[in-house]
Amino acid sequence: MTKNTNTVRQNAPQPRDLDAFDRKILGILVRDANVSYADLGEQIGLSAPAVHERVKRMRRDGVIRQTAALIDPIAVGKPLVAFVHVDVRGWCMTPELLAVAALPEVEEVHSVAGDTSLMLKVRTENSSALEGLLARLYDAPGIIATRSYIVLTTHVERPVQPDTTQEWPPVSAARPRA
Repeated sequence: MTKNTNTVRQNAPQPRDLDAFDRKILGILVRDANVSYADLGEQIGLSAPAVHERVKRMRRDGVIRQTAALIDPIAVGKPLVAFVHVDVRGWCMTPELLAVAALPEVEEVHSVAGDTSLMLKVRTENSSALEGLLARLYDAPGIIATRSYIVLTTHVERPVQPDTTQEWPPVSAARPRA
């Protein structure tokens, strides 16, 4: 007779904090996710099997969520980048607004604190396409206003970085803006 063990809780391994090797691995993978475990190990001073186990653990723990290709926006015909601030009445994440978030031009959607409710990062082929996207936004009920900020030049655009700044200057030592 087979015993049903579906209700037995397994002791899942607990995620552990990232150490210096993990952060070095992540830093290299962010720059080039195609690097071999042997090359990765050589760069940080670990064996290929040790690096493989660390990467496997970070995938299992959700530290590495996925591996993706970074596409050149010019090559796919989307050179115009804009940040769109969206003001809404009531709670902002309505099904209609979420439907707009499914458009391939919408890269990011953030609920934000401040003088707006949502901030979208969008990438379109031209200003006419941006105007069409804004028209779709206004079709969603509850949209009060939008403010669009078109990017002229991108100086830094990168994925999440594994390192953290260890020391910030005290707030009182910050220089006033001129």
